[in-house]
Amino acid sequence: MSNLIVVDNPKTWSLHIAGVPVVAARTYLTDPHYSELRNLKVFNLCRSYRYQSTGYYVSLLAMARGHRPLPSITTIQDMKSMAIARVVAEDLDDQVQYALRPIKSPTFTLSIYFGENLAKRYDDVSTRLFRLFQTPLLRAEFVHEEDEWRLGGIGPIAASEIPEAHQAFVVEAATRFFAQNRFPARVRDQSQYDLAILHNPEEPTPPSDARALQRFAQAARRYRLGVEFITREDFARLAEFDALFIRETTAVNHHTYRFARRALAEGLVVIDDPDSIAKCSNKVYLTELLARHNIPLPRTLIVHRENRNRVIHDIGVPCILKQPDSSFSQGVLKAENVHELEEQIERLLDKSDLVIAQEFVPTDYDWRIGVLNRQALFACRYYMVKKHWQIAQSDLNGTRYGETEAVPLEQVPHDVLNMAVRAARLIGDGLYGVDLKQIGSKVYVIEVNDNPNIDAGCEDRFLKSGLYEQIIRVFVARIQQKWNGAAGGRA
Repeated sequence: MSNLIVVDNPKTWSLHIAGVPVVAARTYLTDPHYSELRNLKVFNLCRSYRYQSTGYYVSLLAMARGHRPLPSITTIQDMKSMAIARVVAEDLDDQVQYALRPIKSPTFTLSIYFGENLAKRYDDVSTRLFRLFQTPLLRAEFVHEEDEWRLGGIGPIAASEIPEAHQAFVVEAATRFFAQNRFPARVRDQSQYDLAILHNPEEPTPPSDARALQRFAQAARRYRLGVEFITREDFARLAEFDALFIRETTAVNHHTYRFARRALAEGLVVIDDPDSIAKCSNKVYLTELLARHNIPLPRTLIVHRENRNRVIHDIGVPCILKQPDSSFSQGVLKAENVHELEEQIERLLDKSDLVIAQEFVPTDYDWRIGVLNRQALFACRYYMVKKHWQIAQSDLNGTRYGETEAVPLEQVPHDVLNMAVRAARLIGDGLYGVDLKQIGSKVYVIEVNDNPNIDAGCEDRFLKSGLYEQIIRVFVARIQQKWNGAAGGRA
């Protein structure tokens, strides 16, 4: 992939970087030669990225031409909103506090040139900020408030604003950057499109184990879909791909949600999409949604400090108490008596203004119905851990799980399948795992999960490779639909 530096006026550009051509923004925008080039990284060093300015259009047209602009339009927009910028950068908090601890002044400006700063102490923060906000010349403003450093602003540095004493270093940093080819062209083989699978190799209980991830990759390649496994460090690379598949446990206050938001803004096909993460992550929302659409639930009460005394009357004991953002049976408690009920409600209300109290409905197993694209995908029985009331039990020795039994869809009771699909459709058209309990002829929805478990030898025990292929086919169809609907098709 070739490199190109775009500036307002090459005559006033004083930084010569060997082997990297410099072109005027107006030329890049209007000369047909540049619109015909392929595999081009465009380093946009215009003075301003203001909306509809020349600098803005350089990045916008670069994206339309299939070039890779730095910064992208998404990055430009992220830098304009401090609320978004702080959310994007919040994972760097520990590094920022460590690097800036010796500074005594109330403010600090960090100049980042192609991912580097003159002072080695700030290398880690500079590199990480550059990965998050890929802009060749970047300025981060920090303020010291309430005994900690916070990001107060982030934006581009105009070449004319680079101090003379820094110019030699900028050239050196840029030269190192281009020599190392930090963003190499990815080998596409015969792949028609590219899928990024976000995972965390260190996660103790990931939604897909290593064997399942490899089966996803094998299925993708059979459909000419190139696959790359990425981690949280690859946030700024999302624009390289056509689709993002999140196979890491999701949460709203988490980098997985930021990945989904950023990917959607970049035009990628995304599963799990950010709306699904937000909706499924909160059990208060799910309770209200399911009840409003007459989806049967066990007796349930949204509890706050003013109505906590109603739990005994409306639900009784034993009952289940749920932290709104609980997952994998964590933050889900069972109160056996009034004393436990009061103690556990108090503990949960200290963390959240609202919690869920739900009737305890004992069963040997829960149904888990996988739903994709508004249709049932797979079915399993999740059995309770022996001598325990949940499908998972955690203690000092780790986490134990009950057995998983895959079931052919045609052998699942019609009411279970129908209720699962109805509930999932209220969330969207993504990939969901709907948990249900069946008591005689009655079926209750317990919750709808985004990011459902798909592990080798468990959920795929019946469908085998077909399970992975069905999911991949949805990605391919959605990517094709996106490109076929885009003006001019794909470059």
